Amino acid sequence: MHICMRNHLPSLMDLQVYVSKKGTKVVAATALHQALQLADHHYATNVKHWLRDVYNFSDDIRRPEKLRDFAPRKTPGNPILKDYYLSVELAKLIALSSKSKVKLKYAKWLSHLEAEEEQAGQISKEQVLKVLELTKAMSLISCQEAAEKNHLKVYEARNGGQSGNWWKYRAEILGYSAAQLRRRLAKTGKSAEGKTQRQMLMQLDRYELVRTAIIDLFMAMGKTGTYARSMGDLAKQFAQELDMDVFDDRAGAASLFAPNANDRLVNELRAFKPERALSAL
Repeated sequence: MHICMRNHLPSLMDLQVYVSKKGTKVVAATALHQALQLADHHYATNVKHWLRDVYNFSDDIRRPEKLRDFAPRKTPGNPILKDYYLSVELAKLIALSSKSKVKLKYAKWLSHLEAEEEQAGQISKEQVLKVLELTKAMSLISCQEAAEKNHLKVYEARNGGQSGNWWKYRAEILGYSAAQLRRRLAKTGKSAEGKTQRQMLMQLDRYELVRTAIIDLFMAMGKTGTYARSMGDLAKQFAQELDMDVFDDRAGAASLFAPNANDRLVNELRAFKPERALSAL
């Protein structure tokens, strides 16, 4: 989360909303605590609990992450007091889980701000062109595998290094499971025995492989599930319009029919670095 504030938005309520240079809306933990009419002497205990609790974020059930969901806030008047900038989503979840008598009012208001932020996050023409380049690159299985691998790494990092529920979690993000694919394949009269999800999708819907890879990529970049799925849907439309095939380039073989993917982008996807990807998209 970029915390250099450029200005703030006036509020109809007594909870100030700040806007970062990147357009991210945040609120101060001290202000939220006061707005929820919680006892001042409970602030230190409450804020510690807020940042350690588990919430149902849009992308996963997890704990808040520093510099993504919250960031330290300097308080010149009281350097001892620990204050934080909280994302609108985290502030909403905190309000809902609090014992405040006015929590519903603030949760609804913060939810409205969250929806406005989502709408404001509509991609630009430049970003559409970048998604098109990503779509071409994701026709290569090596890039698809790299995206899935890095999505898994992020999932494990958020779950104490564990990956026990990975496939269930990923099925919820993607909108389908391996069992559903096997049933779909059986209806076509083909056997699913011994086939991976990728192999089944190659027979059922090769464009879905591109969508899946794009979702994996954006989830690995720390985007929300909603945003990742919207980018995946857009990429699938591009793949369909281009009548794109999927190529197994893992053996290093070139194909005359492979799309003209950007070599630099393909190499970056294979050697995925979140900080570089986040600055690019």
